[in-house]
Amino acid sequence: VHVVESGGGLVQSGGSLRLSCTSSGVTFSDSALSWARQTLGKGSEWVSGIYSDGRTYYADSVKGRVTISRDNAKNTVHLQMDGLQAEDTAVYYCALGPPIESMSSALINSVRCNNVDAWGQGSLVTVSS
Repeated sequence: VHVVESGGGLVQSGGSLRLSCTSSGVTFSDSALSWARQTLGKGSEWVSGIYSDGRTYYADSVKGRVTISRDNAKNTVHLQMDGLQAEDTAVYYCALGPPIESMSSALINSVRCNNVDAWGQGSLVTVSS
């Protein structure tokens, strides 16, 4: 199993970025995929997720500003982020599997460290004010 993110970078406040995530070694069309982020101040949180049937999840902190989509033909998930703010600055991780809303920051970090095959290496998004 291999998960790779791309698309991070530096953007001005109010700007947009699109993160992408490709996965191999799994039946992609049957898989849920999620995005989590880790910040220095607030720890880790689930940002968004998309299930195999197309259902989506968004954290309240990004709802209305973020859109997740999937292209099963390309084994790719995209996270379109608009109206970015300084508090969106974080390392964004793509993960195989659904988001678990009730999971604590510490547990998200633990899951990520103990399931390296199912998580990407992280993509830094920096929003300048």
